[in-house]
Amino acid sequence: MPVAVSYPGVYIEEVASGVRTIAGVATSIALFAGWAPRGPTNAVTRLTSFADFERRYGGLDSRALLGYAVKHFYDNGGADAYVLRIAADDAETGASALGDLAIEASSPGGWAGDYKVRLTRRGDDATRFRLDVLHAPSNDAVVESFENAATIAELQAACRSKRAFMIVDAPVDETVATMPAALASITGVDARNSAIYFPWVLAADPRQPGSVRAFPPSGFVAGVIARTDASRGVWKAPAGSDASLVGALGLRVTMSDPENGQLNPRGINCLRTLPVYGTVVWGARTLHGDNDRGSEWKYVPVRRLALFLEESLYRGTQWVVFEPNDEPLWSQIRLNVGAFMHNLFRQGAFQGASPRDAYFVRCDATTTTQADIDLGIVNIHVGFAPLKPAEFVVIKLQQIAGELAT
Repeated sequence: MPVAVSYPGVYIEEVASGVRTIAGVATSIALFAGWAPRGPTNAVTRLTSFADFERRYGGLDSRALLGYAVKHFYDNGGADAYVLRIAADDAETGASALGDLAIEASSPGGWAGDYKVRLTRRGDDATRFRLDVLHAPSNDAVVESFENAATIAELQAACRSKRAFMIVDAPVDETVATMPAALASITGVDARNSAIYFPWVLAADPRQPGSVRAFPPSGFVAGVIARTDASRGVWKAPAGSDASLVGALGLRVTMSDPENGQLNPRGINCLRTLPVYGTVVWGARTLHGDNDRGSEWKYVPVRRLALFLEESLYRGTQWVVFEPNDEPLWSQIRLNVGAFMHNLFRQGAFQGASPRDAYFVRCDATTTTQADIDLGIVNIHVGFAPLKPAEFVVIKLQQIAGELAT
């Protein structure tokens, strides 16, 4: 507000700079959902250590994998997590969350008597199963098979709507040959916000000293992602020789380079045990990463960087709502968003030798027309040049011929 002048002299007036700092959102907070022996149900609880999980949910329990996944997350560099405990109505008996399953024929008739169903538990997790429909006259041949994959498409849709990223575990008993078929139902439009990791990890079970069990990779990988974000940034692929799995003693399936080469082009991220480096994450593709798909969201760091930018700018531009929609507002938007993007450029988040090559921020009469203004709309265009991981390193060697006499 202008200062009121009444006497001869010098007046001081403070003028707002128009700078509103945009803070980057957190990128490595994990959410785990599963069965636990005790604790609050159907409500998330924030944890900052595995000791918090032990106090609230009872720690490790051999009947479920939730506690182990949380422990693997913190062991591998995770620092912040939420847990959602899922329990059955008869939780006092320690039953699984699966509950009762009713099966009926699709239409009336005696034909249904030739069929029966088989329910197979998948691994050590009582909430994961496969239902097979068997044809009895054909020696119980499997005619249909249904996986409870544990709801993956629904979770992918939820992650896309919340700008979250989902880590998908490969089924425990998959092999290199069967893994591509396991992707059939989880590579839809929402799959760009998720990535799958194979195979399961062999690690010690603290509840059974001296024993080694297979565990899903998601807990380990979530910790690696958190560790990579903290040390390098969300734009660095959470894979490579630095992406070692702390606590891993091996893998349920040991792959050769050619076998790895069969899965990587399909968007399946492999875990490998390599000399010197130990067990590491050796892939960084989303579930849209199949070579044949040609998706712009092929790589995990590119997709996660975009999600980071979207959520940070969404939160950091809330002040714009109901401001006068004209050049003064547009210039403030360019200033604030530009400062945020330039800071990321200085940290090495984008490709390009100069800011002009790395990103752009547009908010002016070319992006917001009079028709937009009449509708109460201001358009902000932000573009960035992502750093894609050096997935294939090709070294060309050439012998230098000795100088020939002429």
